[in-house]
Amino acid sequence: MAQTKFIAIAGNIGAGKTELTAFLCRKYGLKPFYEPNDQNPYLEDFYKDMKTWAFRSQIFFLTHKFRLHRELEREAGTALQDRTIYEDAEIFARNLARQKLIDKRDWQTYWELYETIAASLRPPDLMIYLRCPVKTLKARIKLRGRKMEQDIPTPYLKRLNDLYENWFERYTMSPVLVLPTDTLDYVTDLVDRADLFKQIEKHL
Repeated sequence: MAQTKFIAIAGNIGAGKTELTAFLCRKYGLKPFYEPNDQNPYLEDFYKDMKTWAFRSQIFFLTHKFRLHRELEREAGTALQDRTIYEDAEIFARNLARQKLIDKRDWQTYWELYETIAASLRPPDLMIYLRCPVKTLKARIKLRGRKMEQDIPTPYLKRLNDLYENWFERYTMSPVLVLPTDTLDYVTDLVDRADLFKQIEKHL
């Protein structure tokens, strides 16, 4: 049976993607598709030694996100994805290449693979972008206490934020809903919550 809708949630580390995914799934009875962080056998090593493990870690994410995207395309009803395959390439892998943590030859191979995969995929019906300043990201990362994330450098988060902003300036695949998650409180503020539901329901 064909899927009717595909909503994607994009944003930096600590922006609130997982929380919003769970919140919307409870509200609307959607099926969530979460990022396979816990399955990545390279991730812990990557945070310790980015240059050695960056390319392998990104290939893992690209492969598994492709599989996940194909799975949600077959889902009946509305699927909600926590971080997309597009972000893996446009934000995270591109940042690593710019920092020369992925060398030029590997980056060319990666990008050709990504473009081939992306051309075969159905884009989202709605992209929700969670915009969040680095100071708030750092506080949330510390609060949730994932060991491998605690030493992420502030400049790294800043570069990712800049890449997100640049990407969304160019993004044309679907409508975009931008949520400032440092000031928007849809969990406890009824006005913010009603406004969020109103904007999302335009696309459901």
